[in-house]
Amino acid sequence: MSTEDFSLVVDGESLDSKQKEIQNCKKKYDALLAEQKLLREGIDMNKNFAKEFKQRAEKRKVSVEEENKKYTTAIQKEKERCRNKLEEQNKLEKEIMKIREELQSLDYKNSSLKKQTEISTAVPERRVVFRGKTKEGAHAVSFDVKSRIVYPMEGGTALITFEEEDVAQKILSQKEHKVELGECTITVQAKPIQFLVPEYVEMETQVCPRRILVSNLPKEEPEDRVLDKLDIHFSRTRNGGGEVEETDMLHDSGTVVITFVDDNIAKRLSDKQDHEVDFGKKKYKVKVTPFLNGEISQMMICNSECMHTVLLTGIPDIMDKDNLQDNLEIHFQKTTNGGGEVESIIYNPLDHTTLALFEEDSPKDSQMV
Repeated sequence: MSTEDFSLVVDGESLDSKQKEIQNCKKKYDALLAEQKLLREGIDMNKNFAKEFKQRAEKRKVSVEEENKKYTTAIQKEKERCRNKLEEQNKLEKEIMKIREELQSLDYKNSSLKKQTEISTAVPERRVVFRGKTKEGAHAVSFDVKSRIVYPMEGGTALITFEEEDVAQKILSQKEHKVELGECTITVQAKPIQFLVPEYVEMETQVCPRRILVSNLPKEEPEDRVLDKLDIHFSRTRNGGGEVEETDMLHDSGTVVITFVDDNIAKRLSDKQDHEVDFGKKKYKVKVTPFLNGEISQMMICNSECMHTVLLTGIPDIMDKDNLQDNLEIHFQKTTNGGGEVESIIYNPLDHTTLALFEEDSPKDSQMV
């Protein structure tokens, strides 16, 4: 055997190169192991994402089914209500025919009308002026009633009120709107707001024998002091009063209802009308009118649409409430998106319940609170 046969083992340079090659193979092996670990982690992460997506899809499916059930139930209730109204109408028609044949009912109506003719007014004074317009049935006594409707909002919806009616109708005509929220875009549906509201209300009224309505109260005096001074004044017999059972402030009209123990006091005070009440440093003249008890005898309802407000549905819960509400307002404020000046907006997130208050529409007041 020659020395050349052992050149690979004996040669120092060849041995070093082999060791370096072994080290490089180890590094590649370690790199492959690290890459394999990352792949396993990516697979696990994708499995988790798929699991979460499946859970959210199942939850959404349950939510849609519940909404469909609610919608079906609401329709059934409305149909039942309509059937009940028709039955009630038939009963009322039979009762009317019966009442026409009863002299006692006619006597009662005549006495009620007689009492009403003796009343100068049963509400606080209001300044009025004739503008040259006429209206059929102007001889009838009527009272203004402000509409206040509580609207339950479902989760994932928003109510947006525009200053201009044309803008709201344009938004409704487009039905679907794509809203950009940073890096993502959502699609929401625009739907009209409709209510069942009273169209015609007929009331039967009669004078309450134990109550009076006090108006023209001093605005600079505290409420507690006003109630105490009225109680003291109208409980004294020298002022035409008597024992007071209760005093109540009606905040919507700024008047006070006083209830007496005896029946004959209220009429005596309302006949005089103007009464001067001593508040210590100053005397104020208040007005006393009869208090009317009313009962609804007939009512008709109709379907009414809110012309300035739009319902937005299908809003996903992808950011906090305030930011999402601001983004919706910014989108529908732009004329390039078919929008316009927004008067008010409220967003109700998923799994939340909110009650929106709709009030009578006027040039200065908002439709939706």
